[in-house]
Amino acid sequence: MFANRRFVVLAAVVLCAGWSLSAAGRPGQESPSEGPGPDRWPQFRGGPSLTGVATSRVPDTLKVIWSHEAGDAILSSAAIADGRVYVGVGSGHLLALNLSDGKEAWKYATEEPVGESSPAVADGLVFLGDLSGVLHAVRTSDGSRVWTFATGGEIKASPIVVGDRVLIGSYDATVYCLSVKDGSLIWKVETDNYVHATPAVANGLLYLTGCDEVFHAIRVSDGRQMYTIPFGANTGSSPAMAGSRAYFGTFSNEVIALDVESREIVWRYEHPDRHFPFYSSAAVGRGLVVAGGRDKMVHAIDAATGKARWTYMTRGRVDSSPVIAGNRVYVGSADGRFYVLGLDDGKVLWEFNTGAGLSASPAVAAGRIVIGSEDGRIICFG
Repeated sequence: MFANRRFVVLAAVVLCAGWSLSAAGRPGQESPSEGPGPDRWPQFRGGPSLTGVATSRVPDTLKVIWSHEAGDAILSSAAIADGRVYVGVGSGHLLALNLSDGKEAWKYATEEPVGESSPAVADGLVFLGDLSGVLHAVRTSDGSRVWTFATGGEIKASPIVVGDRVLIGSYDATVYCLSVKDGSLIWKVETDNYVHATPAVANGLLYLTGCDEVFHAIRVSDGRQMYTIPFGANTGSSPAMAGSRAYFGTFSNEVIALDVESREIVWRYEHPDRHFPFYSSAAVGRGLVVAGGRDKMVHAIDAATGKARWTYMTRGRVDSSPVIAGNRVYVGSADGRFYVLGLDDGKVLWEFNTGAGLSASPAVAAGRIVIGSEDGRIICFG
């Protein structure tokens, strides 16, 4: 039953939207306060800026520390917090595993399959959306349900927690702001198309790039829409934010840099020969924007100019979102391989064949890397 549902999830990724965040600084330079600590990766892309930059030191030589058979497809990217790994599974479960050995601490039934929504951990709770449109709040201590909130469409976005509020987008074309404590509705904002990807927040604003081809800036305090910027393309990637710029890929085969201060598009990148969509969410660090493409390539783009620095060709499309840690890039591919690339030149330093496609993104914390595969295997490298 659930094996068939995974293909529905994969086929539906063309309907999408994204989010972005704002902060001061130069293009491609993330404020350290916005990233995760070295022992935590508490949400999709690590922190609210969605830059996919890890502060944990990863061993130069990797090996498999443990693997865990989850029983069904994993499209959800892991979260790591307080010595535990949290992963959503297509069978309709949220798993909590020990980071040390991969043993199951508890299993929570969402009752409906989990797609690409990735867990977010805060205040002793873990939040996760399912494909029936329900957002779940679960105790990290024992996996017991605290509350649920039903939206009007599928949830493929990942939740983000801001203070006492949790933000989530739904395929009912709405962004919701809920109370962390009890899931009560604080405000909601309707858009003109699906909300697929993950919100990012900075300076009191939530930034959203959506399937309505419009960049939205929404005030977190009251849900007031402050401004919109048309960018003319459907997007499935969650924007990364560094300095005053949002970086995101589109289904029009481009990566876009948009400045939230001038409210202008700064550059558009497209490979000169291979014209395929960018579904992967970009990692932004050390002056580079690194994104996977459905052209089977990993692209590294100069954050300031939009010019290509390097590309690396895998054997399958790259929907997995890269992570930058130190001077290396970590990313999965539909070819079933997990790649380690040099950040400066894109040369492959190591690869591991998992045996199944990798569309989830790596989580990096405490010197370890965790990623789930489409055949239901969770692998920890270190």
